[in-house]
Amino acid sequence: MIELLISAFVLGLVGGIIPGPILAATFTEILQSSLSKSFRIIFWGMLTETIAALITLIALSSLNLSESVFRTISFIGAFILVYIAIGIWKVNRIDTGARVHFSLRQISAMILANGELWIFWATVCVPKAILLDTYVPFGKYVFLIIVEVGWLISTVGTAIVFSGFRNLFSHPRAIEVMFKVFACAFVYFAFRMAYDSTMFFMAK
Repeated sequence: MIELLISAFVLGLVGGIIPGPILAATFTEILQSSLSKSFRIIFWGMLTETIAALITLIALSSLNLSESVFRTISFIGAFILVYIAIGIWKVNRIDTGARVHFSLRQISAMILANGELWIFWATVCVPKAILLDTYVPFGKYVFLIIVEVGWLISTVGTAIVFSGFRNLFSHPRAIEVMFKVFACAFVYFAFRMAYDSTMFFMAK
């Protein structure tokens, strides 16, 4: 049982530092606003991911959903990421009105339309969570909470470290380059999601 609890925390820690659209959005918000404002993205992202994880956990406890469902969702996520990347690419100063605003709807869409998240929970976390359920009452929900706490700790920690080097990117040219890098990162995640899903369906 202790091993399962530790694995839940480690999965959360690793998940929080893996480059992805939410982390890129967090860095972008730090550059154009502040660390404190980026917490809105982090906490809302955690809430949305928790909902997605809970849905997956409940669904797979009662249904037998195929991986094709999650792969299809990834195509939707790819379009969302490209749309946001276009907005980020246009930003070249942080003291103008051309800032990128990450609405709560966009943040939720980035997460809920990320098929890899659903697959991660369906294939890695849920089996372990259900196993923990055999040891303690409501074990699967305890597993979920521990994963999300680990994710929150590592994501906030990464944001704080990045914020500490914010002054290095205060030059206008550096800001323009950084925003374009983040835009490219969003596009990369979009194409990677679409590519992986395409390869999945072609292999069937």
